[in-house]
Amino acid sequence: MLAYEPPDRVVISWDISPQWRIETDVEKTSEVEVRFISDGPKRTRVELEHRNLERHGDGWKNVRDGVAGDQGWPLYLRRYSEQLAKNI
Repeated sequence: MLAYEPPDRVVISWDISPQWRIETDVEKTSEVEVRFISDGPKRTRVELEHRNLERHGDGWKNVRDGVAGDQGWPLYLRRYSEQLAKNI
């Protein structure tokens, strides 16, 4: 974990290579930041930024496309939202 600042944000290292294997070289990892922003008394906006993807080297565009696709961050943000809705 690179930053943990509840209730506002968390930043983690994305240690998965373009071949979808564990990446042990920190110089070849990207970062994921999730921010939680109050949007009224009963709403929170969640923003996710996956940055520095070019650090993954050759194949970094495959990582970008994979996490941006239907089975990537959009899927997991939707699941997160659905889970929260169940618990309200």
